[in-house]
Amino acid sequence: QVRLVESGGASVQAGGSLRLSCVASGFTYSPSYMGWFRQPVGLPREGLAAIDSDGLTSIAESVKGRFTVSQDSATNTLYLQMDNLNPGDSAMYYCAAAPRLVRMSATQAIGSIASDKNYWGQGTQVTVSS
Repeated sequence: QVRLVESGGASVQAGGSLRLSCVASGFTYSPSYMGWFRQPVGLPREGLAAIDSDGLTSIAESVKGRFTVSQDSATNTLYLQMDNLNPGDSAMYYCAAAPRLVRMSATQAIGSIASDKNYWGQGTQVTVSS
């Protein structure tokens, strides 16, 4: 059974940093991509970052220069480093993984990372105060 467990969300002040983690387990295949999306209260999901099976990454323009995605294959952990946070970054943050048989590069996946067809975790809350 596929499981994605996010952690690292917190309440921080503007200008601060957080690193979110997502531990993946139960995969019987290697997802072609994994990544992060967020959903503020009352607003649509927003894809933030993707990393593909070649280790290439893609970051959404809205957070480029502040957010970085990385992974540790040895521990099956995906990370999202978030710097210079602002109140507009307040949201529930989710880790996502591609379903079996879907093949996409990171550049292609950034537009699909928030899809209902992906596996998701339960989310971790980030709140940024001014």
